[in-house]
Amino acid sequence: MAQNKTTETNSNVADFLNSVKDETKRTDSFKLVEFFEEVSGFPAKLWGPSIVGFGSYHYKYESGREGDSPLVAFSPRAAAITIYLSSTFEQREELLAQLGKHKTEKGCIYVKKLSDIQVEVLKQILVKQIEHTQALYG
Repeated sequence: MAQNKTTETNSNVADFLNSVKDETKRTDSFKLVEFFEEVSGFPAKLWGPSIVGFGSYHYKYESGREGDSPLVAFSPRAAAITIYLSSTFEQREELLAQLGKHKTEKGCIYVKKLSDIQVEVLKQILVKQIEHTQALYG
């Protein structure tokens, strides 16, 4: 069985975020770390080379594939900040409708900059995501 490419590392999150070239994206990423830590109660950890994750859970699919994943995570990608979420959690569509300027695809939310969105709504989304994941995987 193939190993997950994205695993928790001991790399320094601040060093990674400081390497983000776009100043707005870099500043927003540090703010996101604060929000995610506040909501999740977990410190930021680097997962793979470019995903900032908070907390973790172990999953096992019916196919037999299993692994560990962050409870909530984001990555300052070139095109947009990507926020990784489940594609299903309570009030997902309702909260996304209130979030502000963003795009979604499967389990991801894409945001150009934090000033485009309602941060308090993002916090609610993170809470719902964490509750959903913990209910599914313990």
